Amino acid sequence: MDAHAKDPGRAAAGPRPVLMIPLRRCGSHALRLRLNFSPDFYSPYPLHIVDFMPLAELYGDLGDDSTYFQMIVDVVGLQAASMVKWADVVFDPVAVFDAVKDKPRSVHRIVWELLLQAGARHNARIVMDKSLDSVHYADELIGLFGDMLFLNVVRDPRAQISSMNRAVIHDFDTLLNALTWVKAHEAAKDLSARHPARVLTIRYEDFLANQEAVLRNICRFFGIEFLPAMLDIAQSREAQQISGLSALWESNCYAPIAANADKFKQALSMEEIEIIETLTREYMDRYGYERMTRAKAKITPGIVIAARERSEALKQKAWADLAQNNFRDYALRRMRADYIQMLRARLTAAAAARPAKDKDSMYIDVASAAVYDSAERARL
Repeated sequence: MDAHAKDPGRAAAGPRPVLMIPLRRCGSHALRLRLNFSPDFYSPYPLHIVDFMPLAELYGDLGDDSTYFQMIVDVVGLQAASMVKWADVVFDPVAVFDAVKDKPRSVHRIVWELLLQAGARHNARIVMDKSLDSVHYADELIGLFGDMLFLNVVRDPRAQISSMNRAVIHDFDTLLNALTWVKAHEAAKDLSARHPARVLTIRYEDFLANQEAVLRNICRFFGIEFLPAMLDIAQSREAQQISGLSALWESNCYAPIAANADKFKQALSMEEIEIIETLTREYMDRYGYERMTRAKAKITPGIVIAARERSEALKQKAWADLAQNNFRDYALRRMRADYIQMLRARLTAAAAARPAKDKDSMYIDVASAAVYDSAERARL
């Protein structure tokens, strides 16, 4: 019997939740799209709720039904504003509220209600969220779902950071993305140490070398059947769809090329490689990646500040280039960003209008929204 096979008593409880962790640009779509060939598995395009989290506390008391219902309406709106639509799924905020109103209240519970409802409609036994950054909320998720599992996807940090450097969803600087990489993997390492039975760790490079072996391992962990169709990604309609939407996804409709694991050697300078290896050396050793440098780069606060300034300038240019080179990708990403900014403006104004006795408790939250607004403006 598979370690996490569905027991008969789970039928009434619905699909089992799984979160893929810990950081985007790890080959996550390649895995998600192949696993979706299983009728027992469901994983739609992720909401990436991490972008919403700086706003969550601005709602105030979620124990108030009207406040919680408004949050549900807004999260349903975020799902509707997603770049890739969930096939054959439309959510009624009233029905979602009725389903979760008597359960612990949180934005994560709302997101997972959407995922689990959609999974149930597709008759799935396993529902996976590919919002990898939610690794930072793993403890809350375990508190909400006692049977949650985690798929920890590790990729050579040099290759992953090289990919992040070219993506509008990340910074445009090797040092900054390396710092993000380390933070994400620290969270994944801690989670795995505290909940080893809940976490399966795989290396993307092993998937490149032997797709079938890695997919079989994942399927065993989830308690679902491996299907040979998972090896023929050209038959995936979603892979064909998303590959045409964004340059970030254009390779997802093809079989992976093992030689691409070393493409970072052409994209990164040796100085950049040493920065990455300096910051990630513990994890490179942990996961079996051989270093190319002495891993002794000097990194100071001043260097980090300068990197942020360069990254913001490059980010502005990248958005302008995206608008010129792929109007669909730009418009779809901009629509989502504009939706979140609209929520931020409404929530910040509502917080400022609260009675004086409530304002002290909202001070930090309004400040968080301002920081978020600044970051979003930099993205655009």
